[in-house]
Amino acid sequence: MEVTRVLRMKEGMGDTSYAKNSFLQQTVISMTKSIREEAITNLYRSTLPGSMAIADLGCSSGPNTFFLVSEVIKSVEKVCQELNHGSPEHQVFLNDLPGNDFNSIFKYLESFKEKLRNEVVAGELGRCFFNGVPGSFYGRLFPRKSLHFVHSSYSLQWLSQVPEGVENNKGNIYMASTSPPNVLKAYYKQFQRDFSLFLKCRAEEIIDGGRMVLTFLGRKSEDPSSKECCYIWELMAMVLNDMVLEGMIKEELLDSFNIPQYTPSPSEVKLEVEKEGSFFIHCLETSEVNWNIYEDTR
Repeated sequence: MEVTRVLRMKEGMGDTSYAKNSFLQQTVISMTKSIREEAITNLYRSTLPGSMAIADLGCSSGPNTFFLVSEVIKSVEKVCQELNHGSPEHQVFLNDLPGNDFNSIFKYLESFKEKLRNEVVAGELGRCFFNGVPGSFYGRLFPRKSLHFVHSSYSLQWLSQVPEGVENNKGNIYMASTSPPNVLKAYYKQFQRDFSLFLKCRAEEIIDGGRMVLTFLGRKSEDPSSKECCYIWELMAMVLNDMVLEGMIKEELLDSFNIPQYTPSPSEVKLEVEKEGSFFIHCLETSEVNWNIYEDTR
């Protein structure tokens, strides 16, 4: 399966679109606000750029795209005001796979920019330039030493491809308690290759002293088949197996289908960063999020 060709969030603004069903992801972006602000403050104070290049990798579309960009730009403006500096120009690069709904992003861009100007009440907002960058972040996307700040939220758990050698994962569509050991190993190896490549590419693109804030859908357990990350896929596999029994889908099609995702543990993320060697970890935190996020809003 060509993941880069078929994987994307549901486009548009309809009832089943990602834009209308991504409150959980927005909550996670809000939870990491203090980490982003600290990274941006330290970055700006150490480099004092006249032009700030910001990349959101796996930007998707809808409110979360604009929410993240707004939060980042307002953080830059805040530190400028604290230092009594004029606003830099903001270059914003929005990246996702080619099938992403970039049209929706740019359709609402002017109204977003106007809203942002109104929200930056102290001082004048620096000029903002927006660019869509379709392509996989498991490869080079930008010129060398061109980015100041890179952000990615709930995207890096997606792999560049379904791991090879998982044909014997019968009855499952992901890592599960019943998966053979070679399946768990294949998924981990694919994560290692992908994340290491991601780090290598970003190391070439980020300026010296630049910063990254990455948020994964991950797990606390060291067991890759633990319920905290695999249960939802086990439920889906049960439904699909019932559909096989009812003759709605063919068994061989189910056996050939596996989800290209890996939810790493903190130690696995740390290990790959240290092995690749281009970055230092300033902060590594874990947080629990209620998947039924609407219960927390009552």
